[in-house]
Amino acid sequence: MSMVVLALSDRTRGSVLVTGVGGVIGRHVAQEYARAGWKVRGVSRRHGEGAGWEHLPVDLLDAEATQSAFRAAAETTHLAFGAYIEKPTTQELSDVNVALLRHTLNGLHVVGAPLRHVTLYQGGKAYGAHLGYFNTPAKESDPRLIQPNFYYDQEDLLRQVAQERGFELTVLRPEGVVGYAVGNPMNLLMVIAVYAAISRALGQPLRFPGTVAAYDALYQVTDADLLARATMWAGSEPAAAGEIFNVTNGDQFRWRQLWPALARHFGMDYAEPQQVLLAEAMPLHRGVWEKLVEQYGLVRTPFEDIAGWDFGDFLFRSEFDRVDPAGSSPGHREGGRQG
Repeated sequence: MSMVVLALSDRTRGSVLVTGVGGVIGRHVAQEYARAGWKVRGVSRRHGEGAGWEHLPVDLLDAEATQSAFRAAAETTHLAFGAYIEKPTTQELSDVNVALLRHTLNGLHVVGAPLRHVTLYQGGKAYGAHLGYFNTPAKESDPRLIQPNFYYDQEDLLRQVAQERGFELTVLRPEGVVGYAVGNPMNLLMVIAVYAAISRALGQPLRFPGTVAAYDALYQVTDADLLARATMWAGSEPAAAGEIFNVTNGDQFRWRQLWPALARHFGMDYAEPQQVLLAEAMPLHRGVWEKLVEQYGLVRTPFEDIAGWDFGDFLFRSEFDRVDPAGSSPGHREGGRQG
């Protein structure tokens, strides 16, 4: 796949706080900053692996605990906000995820952190991808939807606080982030890999589990390392201040084109699509996965955390093109380039 190459301006190293560091976005962002020589602290409820950063185990829904933990991050200059909690209703989703952001911002403010920039991550739901067909190619300048959306609520809070406290912000919108993260259900790579591994263990060919229409629709993904580099660029590029950017690999594909290649990669036969709800079928094969973990010495992770089957069902049943051109806003064209 072609990649979007972002021109990074000279930057002064600072101290970055990465929330949701156990996730596919947070992990790669923390690694990118650590490689660049920044002081990196990662926040998650569970212990996060990573020799390049200090881990702060804190529940961001607990405002007092957050403020207490952030005393160790009082010199934070940059925040990469990757924390997320799934909830069943629109209102619950907004309430809990806005609280995560509010407590993080307030916690840094209380300890006197000299915050200069915050990166907030959104995605295709900002354009209504979760509701059905939406206008493509989706651009950052597209108007908001009338449907309530926790992305909008988080962004409104962030812009208000940034204006009050004098720091900059950038919103990044990846699509289908692909990278390494253990115990992060919303990881497309893990959904495909675990589904393929279990299918192979059962002696079955690799079948696309979604609809035929989704099999033929255009889709795109975002490499987690690319998103991490975009995060560093946004935090140091003046042209990125206050802007929203789509961040994708820059090419599109159809699952019909990719699935046979995936079968070859996993050493499996390929068969035509067969609709199956992964969220219903895959938990029945917990025992198969546990045998694979034992046989190959894999990291022991609770089965319910290894892959997000509902997430996979959602993506594999998107029966319309999901195309967001990378970097279509004026600020990105000035501050970076595609190549």
